[in-house]
Amino acid sequence: MTAEPKPTGPLEDSTPASPPPTTPGRPPAHKAHAVQDRDKNAGIVSRGVASFLDLLVVWTILGASYAGLSLMKFVISVGEFSLPEVNLIFTTTGFVLVAVLYLATCWEISGRTLGSVVMGLRVVNSEGARIRPTIAVLRALLCTFFAIGLVWVVIDRRRRSVADVLLRTRVIYSR
Repeated sequence: MTAEPKPTGPLEDSTPASPPPTTPGRPPAHKAHAVQDRDKNAGIVSRGVASFLDLLVVWTILGASYAGLSLMKFVISVGEFSLPEVNLIFTTTGFVLVAVLYLATCWEISGRTLGSVVMGLRVVNSEGARIRPTIAVLRALLCTFFAIGLVWVVIDRRRRSVADVLLRTRVIYSR
């Protein structure tokens, strides 16, 4: 047997290819489909746009809940139907509950909300790993009740918000 000559030229790559990241119980992902996290903290513009998109998601959930409540009321009493009154305390409580539940769940599961996915961001702990459920809930509470704390990103040289400083989290670019 004779050995076939090894092709040389521009198609040959001298660096060994690293295997794509794998998750236990799942088939390996192709390199092009793997999420690429960067170590750079996100700035105020990308975080602000992501926060605004998340606010739209919460408003959409609240609007769908109101429409569902109205539909249930209509089905139950067709003859005496009127739209439910919008109560400030009920609406505020609903907003806080939906916002905290939405943010905490998304951050704990994947570190990304819908706004974060659109803007290519991820919330991680100081080591770059996924945050714990208690930290996710505390961060969601801080971001809901003290949203102005996001402005601290402009002042802090490491681009951290008040929630990031208090809970030792970071928001990084992730594609």
